[in-house]
Amino acid sequence: MTTFKSILSRFLLFWLCLACLVAFFWAPTFGDDAFNPFLLNANQMATLIAVTMLAVGSLLPYEEVRSVAKQWHKILGGTCVQYIAMPTLAFCVAKFFHLEGPYFIGIMMAGCVPGAMASNVLTLTARGNVSYSVGLTTSATLLSPLVVPATLCFFFKGSSFEIDFASIMLNLLLTVVAPVAVGFTLARLFVWWQKGAERFAEIIANLVIIWIIAAVVARNADNVAKMTAVMILAVVILNFLGFLAGYVGGTALRITPAMRRALTIEVGMQNAGLGTALATRYFADQPEAALICASYTFECMAAGVVLAQIFRMCVEKTDAKTQKVEDAQS
Repeated sequence: MTTFKSILSRFLLFWLCLACLVAFFWAPTFGDDAFNPFLLNANQMATLIAVTMLAVGSLLPYEEVRSVAKQWHKILGGTCVQYIAMPTLAFCVAKFFHLEGPYFIGIMMAGCVPGAMASNVLTLTARGNVSYSVGLTTSATLLSPLVVPATLCFFFKGSSFEIDFASIMLNLLLTVVAPVAVGFTLARLFVWWQKGAERFAEIIANLVIIWIIAAVVARNADNVAKMTAVMILAVVILNFLGFLAGYVGGTALRITPAMRRALTIEVGMQNAGLGTALATRYFADQPEAALICASYTFECMAAGVVLAQIFRMCVEKTDAKTQKVEDAQS
């Protein structure tokens, strides 16, 4: 099981691509009337998101949560960078590329959701401060029921799209915050739950996210071919600007280099799986919106892996130089 978990997390982008290919060709291969495991409705997606967040909450170490509480001001500062920068950048990118209708909804959803769990894993690869990364993800997740609908209402003001603030807030409370709290509590109360989470929670979380994104591809197979170079470029640029905003924000906050690497990855790695589920639920008549969120998941995973490796190489190079200087002085 440990080997499987390692292979799954290490090659997550590959499995994501493979699952989406299977989902895309399922109906043409087996027929439209055949059973299709990828055709999920909005309620099923919400349930899967809740399962993912339950797994995430079960994996939160008590020591790291307590450590994060002691540096709340740095966590709050980083969370503000994320929730101010990403929605603003998403809005600017959408206007620059003249994205309208469902494509505007999709890119705004990708920009407004909290950070993804994958950022914590990539922060470890990048030699960043994992505790700080976990704190940022936790903080943004807990605040999401208020911040996400409020942000969407602000940027959708004057448009033809209506945002149900209360419904989105309740949905995020039930599918995101509550499962995290329940998972964390169960892991503290029951040793068997904690040990089970250590073995299976990460696997479950990764598999569910893969399934959700593949489901969007399956439901939008006819629209995948409609993705233009402009739409793809918009997603890429938003992700790049997100990473840049995280780095600049970390510099402005005067946090340590390890924390700055964590914030850089956190801001760029949005929980587009959650955005996909929200777009499917609240904009069911605009299926392309969910497709944009799914595209962001692909892009930020690929770019995040590359960025984490670059950070790692830079840290190792710096450490090697420092060691040479120390050896010379001794």
